[in-house]
Amino acid sequence: MTRGNQRETDRAKAQKKAAAGKNKPKESATTLQQRREKDAAALREKQKKKEEQGAQASAGGDGGKK
Repeated sequence: MTRGNQRETDRAKAQKKAAAGKNKPKESATTLQQRREKDAAALREKQKKKEEQGAQASAGGDGGKK
């Protein structure tokens, strides 16, 4: 076998990495909710800006097209 014990050492490293990942603190529900609200506010602002540009383009006549 050309790999030798590489497969076993890789398996041990993967187990160690997986075990270390389980100890990470998860994002709290309040933080998740705050992020969702912030994202929603940003999207509403973007949509409002887009609507204003559309209104200006239609009020301006041809909207800059030739």
